Amino acid sequence: MGSLLHLSGGVGPAPEGSFKSTWLFRLLVNLFGYGTVFVPGYLIYKYVGLTKYVERSGGSWLSFMIKSCFGGPGDLLIGDNVPPGPASPVRSFRQEALLVMFCFVGLQGAYLTWGILQEKVMTQEYTNSKGEVGRFRDSQFLVFVNRILAFLLSGGYILLSRQPRHTMPLYKYAFCSFSNIMSSWSQYEALKFVSFPTQVLAKASKLIPVMLMGKLVSRQKYEFYEYITAVLITAGMIFFMYSTSPDKSETVTTLSGVILLICYISFDSFTSNWQDALFKQYNMSSVQMMCGVNLFSCLFTITSLLQQGAFWTSLNFMFQFPKFMVDCILLSISSGAGQLFIFYTISCFGPVVFVIIMTIRQGLAILLSCIIYQHSLPPLGIIGVLIVFAGVFLRIYCNQRLKAIRKRVYVMSASSSKV
Repeated sequence: MGSLLHLSGGVGPAPEGSFKSTWLFRLLVNLFGYGTVFVPGYLIYKYVGLTKYVERSGGSWLSFMIKSCFGGPGDLLIGDNVPPGPASPVRSFRQEALLVMFCFVGLQGAYLTWGILQEKVMTQEYTNSKGEVGRFRDSQFLVFVNRILAFLLSGGYILLSRQPRHTMPLYKYAFCSFSNIMSSWSQYEALKFVSFPTQVLAKASKLIPVMLMGKLVSRQKYEFYEYITAVLITAGMIFFMYSTSPDKSETVTTLSGVILLICYISFDSFTSNWQDALFKQYNMSSVQMMCGVNLFSCLFTITSLLQQGAFWTSLNFMFQFPKFMVDCILLSISSGAGQLFIFYTISCFGPVVFVIIMTIRQGLAILLSCIIYQHSLPPLGIIGVLIVFAGVFLRIYCNQRLKAIRKRVYVMSASSSKV
């Protein structure tokens, strides 16, 4: 239990060894704060359904808000009757290459900056002009700052561009918003217990729990190459995680770190699956999804921070250490810009090109982290990293080859049936 209840704390340190100093206590407090939003929201949802409020309400602002949140169609994110995304224009090879390079540089720049700053604000100490030293510890505040800027960016983009009419009740954003918050919180907290390269390798290995869950829950069948790549990625992770001997000068993997990484992967998997289901059910754009999810994320995190008093404490730390303020703003800008580049890349080239670019980003993030923060990476660890990314790229290649073969077979069968 000593590893499980490892010291976490907020900005101000709690007594060492007490339950309040653990990440588990902080998690429970955060969940209580989110519950004060979820429970009233659920009671209003049940009341609206039982009283048929949506059908009999008038045109007041209150009825408008309730219809948008719990009824349908929702009109808070107003749009036009246009398709969720413009048809891809025919581009020349040069235009295609330049656009791919633009997306590549944008994603790499945004998320490499975000990764470096993420590790810095959670693991490094700050010194102000008076010589005072402090370390920021409240992961939830960082999640809030990231989400509020992403909400403003996506909201501004929606106001300046034509969007499909929003027809989904807004409350459905709350589920993936909650999982997105918990995913980000677990990711930040994990950096207190595992090294950044370990966290990046865990991200690359998300397909393993996804496959296991699909096999157990939905009896899903997988291709042979998927099992091969899963074994490769697992072997690479084992090599990497057990290659580094514990060093007191840097963060090593603990039980708390493993638990938080599992939470991160689980919540992140739910977020993407829930969003995918909403995209299929409703006619919306990716930027509308980004705006709606971040709207609820801001609501959840600010409520919990104010209840704990951590919001003002974090602001005080920010003004006490100006360098942290600069890092926090840059962290949020890079996170918000990265989300916009994600949606733009997928709309132009599809998910496969995006996955390839982000896989390269993960490899570069490990390299930069090892160089800047001097993480030890012995030969066996390097082999593990190479095996993981070889498995990821092999999976992408085989998946594309299989799609091409199936498409060719379909075209041939369709042409033969016409004859």
